[in-house]
Amino acid sequence: MSENKEPNLSETEKQIFKAIEANDVVLLKTLLAGIKNVNIVDENSMTPLQHAAYKGNKDLVQALLDQGADVNYGEHQHNYTSLHFAGLSGNADVCLALLLAGAKSQVMNTVGRTPSQMAAFVGHHNCVATINSYIPKEDVDFYTITPGVISKVQVLPTFLSESFHKFIMQTNIHPIKVVLNVQNFVGLSEHLSEVKKALEFMCEREIKRGAEKNEVMSFKFHYLGYIIGEILKVKLRQTAKKDELEEEKKLDMTELFTRKLLKPGKDGQLEIMDAFLKECIREFPYRDCTLFRQMVASLAGKDPPTALSVLTSAINGQMGFLDSISVCNTCGEHKPAKKCSKCKVVQYCDRNCQRLHWHWHKKACPRLSQSLIEDAQVKPDAGELSTELQNLLVNN
Repeated sequence: MSENKEPNLSETEKQIFKAIEANDVVLLKTLLAGIKNVNIVDENSMTPLQHAAYKGNKDLVQALLDQGADVNYGEHQHNYTSLHFAGLSGNADVCLALLLAGAKSQVMNTVGRTPSQMAAFVGHHNCVATINSYIPKEDVDFYTITPGVISKVQVLPTFLSESFHKFIMQTNIHPIKVVLNVQNFVGLSEHLSEVKKALEFMCEREIKRGAEKNEVMSFKFHYLGYIIGEILKVKLRQTAKKDELEEEKKLDMTELFTRKLLKPGKDGQLEIMDAFLKECIREFPYRDCTLFRQMVASLAGKDPPTALSVLTSAINGQMGFLDSISVCNTCGEHKPAKKCSKCKVVQYCDRNCQRLHWHWHKKACPRLSQSLIEDAQVKPDAGELSTELQNLLVNN
């Protein structure tokens, strides 16, 4: 392996690398205004963008991209790209910024790993999911309506392009989160039929690409389309029974869907959600593909995992240490910020998730609260325990 040569950098260019090392965005922007070419390399053959990506600093990365940094440029001796370094950083937002700027996700380094594989290697599964879920914007635009053109695949109103693009790239595929995003992304809930049709076309297109077929994305589009179809059924039922079920009339689509799927069965298991997701898998139209067979085999085994965990692994890849990751009890989002103020056990992203789950949680909350009180009475606090240990050591 040849030794790296000391690059001939100007003082300003040297300062750019120092500003990135110090995470100084203000200084970096000032320095960038004084140079024409930002695609320079240091003694390790790394560009400023690669350094910023490895730091996991989205503001640094965006400043360099805005200045014209080539997202796929690089002379790294091991063929690491900016996206490789972003995956190693663990910052999914940096990965997405690079992908939106045109980063190629299938480039391999000298050990034969793509950016998502490197991210998986170091356990950054949020980056893996972001990279694997990315769809170029032009793929969405292919399905938007062109004025004056009649096409069976152009089914999305043009103004839905941005919302639909965000919707299909979501990495949290918990069914409740998908439904919440239907409501949150502008225009989707008013055009459910068009969204479902576009997803059906995309599902078919991905599975029929020949050697370049993508079974994972094909199934993801089927999965999202299946949920959209169920939402349509809920809306139709509301319309058909508008004079019945007074309580149900007061609930919106999200609340009805959430109540149904989060209804606890025996032992607190979400049996209705599990059955719902299994039916989604069964209805995948391309049953000869490897992914479908793997999912069916997983669910048919002895002591099978939940259908949600099978779906998540199939779409986002295997994730280790899931038991140690706290999740929202409503939508499955990792590391939720809030807890139920009464029982201090059940966790939520925000007030809306807590509100949606309260219909079922209010029945279990008093029991959980009592268990918490009993545990506190049985277990000595840290100070008492420390004193007991000290006395034990002194007496022995």
